[in-house]
Amino acid sequence: MADFVMNKEGEYGHLIMQDLPEFFNKPTEINTVYKQWGDRCLFIDGNLVPGSFQMNITWYVNAPDFRPLPFHDEHKHDFGELVGFLGSDPNDKYNLGGVIEIGINGEMHRLTRSSVIYMPPGLKHLPLTILELERPILHFSVVTNPTYTLTRTVPLEKSASDDADEEGYALGR
Repeated sequence: MADFVMNKEGEYGHLIMQDLPEFFNKPTEINTVYKQWGDRCLFIDGNLVPGSFQMNITWYVNAPDFRPLPFHDEHKHDFGELVGFLGSDPNDKYNLGGVIEIGINGEMHRLTRSSVIYMPPGLKHLPLTILELERPILHFSVVTNPTYTLTRTVPLEKSASDDADEEGYALGR
């Protein structure tokens, strides 16, 4: 019978992330605003676990009144990204339980079903809006890079979004 180690113990436990990194709990404008619609769950990147690529997991728990979501402006990356939205109804896993609007190269899509979207390197994407929310939606993003970086495709006024880029972890979208 095999021996088991619990959670983050053992030789390879350092590869397991089970808590949200403390920098998401700092009282920055981006963290405060983000909590109006999302409850970050887990995050991993090459800074936290050397050799890893970046992934962010968040529960969307509220459809705020503002459209689109702050800090979710159109941008692109030099690497690929997967963006996913999963409904939380165990009896109907494809029912998103809400309506998400997302831009892909200027084309707006309204999602009502659980979805995974591949954004190839250089493809402009977002803005993002939570239009309706009947039950929580699990959102994730994975980039094929050790850290999340972006190139804005539309100019912004000086705002907290600039602070996100300076902090190096941005939104982890």
